[in-house]
Amino acid sequence: MPTTATDSELAPLRAIALTGWRGDEAFSADDAVVEEVPVALEFNGISHAVMLASPADLEDFALGFALTEGIVGAVSQVRGIEFERRPDGIAVKLEIASDRFAGLKERRRNLTGRTGCGLCGTESLAQAVRHLPPVMSTASVPRAAVAAALAALPALQPLQHATGGSHAAAWCDMAGRVLLVREDVGRHNALDKLAGALASAGFDADAGFVLVTSRASLEMVQKAQAMNIGIVVAVSAPTALAIDVATRAGICLAGFARGRNLNIYSGAGRITA
Repeated sequence: MPTTATDSELAPLRAIALTGWRGDEAFSADDAVVEEVPVALEFNGISHAVMLASPADLEDFALGFALTEGIVGAVSQVRGIEFERRPDGIAVKLEIASDRFAGLKERRRNLTGRTGCGLCGTESLAQAVRHLPPVMSTASVPRAAVAAALAALPALQPLQHATGGSHAAAWCDMAGRVLLVREDVGRHNALDKLAGALASAGFDADAGFVLVTSRASLEMVQKAQAMNIGIVVAVSAPTALAIDVATRAGICLAGFARGRNLNIYSGAGRITA
C-alpha cells in the first residue's frame, strides 16, 4: 500500500509559557500541551469526515478509521494513502477499491467529528448502532496479565507523560506484555490508530486484548467488534449501551481496571482467575 508525504505530520505537542498559582504562590514556567488538529479523511477525492486528532500516526489513523467504520473490509482494499498539509489542517487522501467506494457513496453521511463524540453527524437513529456480526475470537486472558499490562502502559505513553492530555489504546498479549500503543487527544482516534497499525501487521485477534485509558463507549466497542477483538479492558466506566452491544457481540468488556481490580460487564469467562 503506497504512502506519500509523511512529512505532513506535525509534532503532537507544543511548548508554551504559562503563569499560575500554587496555593498562594505565583509562578511562571514552560509547559508542553497536546496538539489538536483538524484532519480531513477523503476517499477517492471526496471528503467524508473531519476529525480533531493528534497529528501523529495518521496513516494508522486513516486505515483504522476506514476499517472500523466498515468503509473497507481489508487492508488490501486501500490502494494508497497521501497526505496534504493545508492552512487549516491536514488532509489524508485514501484511494480505495471501486466497489467499496460505491458502497460508501450509497451510505455517505456528513461527519464532523469531535474528540468527545463518536457519532457526530449521524443522520438517523438507525445509523447510531451498526449491526455487525458477532466476534469469532475465542481469546481468554488471566487476570494477572491484565494487571501486568496496566502496570506497564504508563511508561509507554510519552505524549501523556509530557502533556497529561492524551488517551492511549494498547494491544497486549496473553502474558500482559504491551506490544503496541497508539496515543491521541481523542480516545476513538487512539483506538483507530491502534486498529490501523494492527491490521497493517496482520495481527491475530485471538492472541491478545485491547486496553484503553478511557471510558468504554458504544463506538469503542463497535470498533473492537469490527476488528474481531474479543476482549476490551477500560480503565474507566462503560456505558449501558456499550455493555448491551458487547454482550450481543460476544465481547468481554471490563471497566474500572486499576491494578488487580476490575469490573467485568460481559463475557466474564474470558478473564480467568
